[in-house]
Amino acid sequence: MASQLQPLYTPEERLRRNRSKWTLVQGVLAPVQFLVFLISLYLVLRFLFTGEGEFAANTSVVIKTLFLYAIMITGSIWEKEVFGRYLFAPAFYWEDVFSMLVLFLHTAYLLALGFGFLEMRQLMLLALAAYLAYVINAGQFLWKLRQARLQEAKQSIDRVMA
Repeated sequence: MASQLQPLYTPEERLRRNRSKWTLVQGVLAPVQFLVFLISLYLVLRFLFTGEGEFAANTSVVIKTLFLYAIMITGSIWEKEVFGRYLFAPAFYWEDVFSMLVLFLHTAYLLALGFGFLEMRQLMLLALAAYLAYVINAGQFLWKLRQARLQEAKQSIDRVMA
């Protein structure tokens, strides 16, 4: 409810968002990362159900994690340009908090893979946990994007009606 009362962006933040090259970078990286996620999810599930494709599944999770790191780094730069802080701006506070869980799980996967901490099935289950967290986090950001668009549409209508 609070987000309906207070706009996601101030007019100055919206202007910075619209002018930032990082907005486009995020707009490109997000769907590419989602495509990589879908491919990797298929490969991980294939391994879990058939025992085949261990190398492909592991490689895909590593690639997905690299895309996650890229979107998190560029997203932090975007947040700094738009809101004046690299993380935990009030408008995206809970999304950033949950992003830390997503990063933790993906990084735990890389460490477990690199150091052999888990058996392969356990490793793939960790990847699935990381992917579940990623899907929830992506949903948070899509919800915020929808809220921002609805708020901007309402503000446009209010300006026309005034």
